[in-house]
Amino acid sequence: VQLQASGGGLVQAGGSLRLSCAASGRIFSSHVMGWFRQAPGKERDFVAAIRWGGGRTYYADSVKGRFTTARDSAENTVYLQMNSLKPEDTAVYYCARGNGLSYAPAQYNIWGEGTLVTVSS
Repeated sequence: VQLQASGGGLVQAGGSLRLSCAASGRIFSSHVMGWFRQAPGKERDFVAAIRWGGGRTYYADSVKGRFTTARDSAENTVYLQMNSLKPEDTAVYYCARGNGLSYAPAQYNIWGEGTLVTVSS
């Protein structure tokens, strides 16, 4: 399986972006698709996750109420809708596939290349 993230860009504070993550191979109902982000000089942090089977979602406190993740099983794609963006949301965003829910990057074994999101003040 390969993951391809897209949709990053430059946006003003308060604006919105939607990231997409397309999977080239099969995603099973037991898998979890996660979104992480890494700002310059910082560790990679959990942002959101969705269970492929059932669609239950999980969010970091810092994005709750502003970001929404969803999946399209037919398209094998997961999305991250980001609203009310803040300068501190600036980071490279990654999607990843894990075998179970975890907030730790190390528990995800397949990663896409990141997409840069820059929020200007």
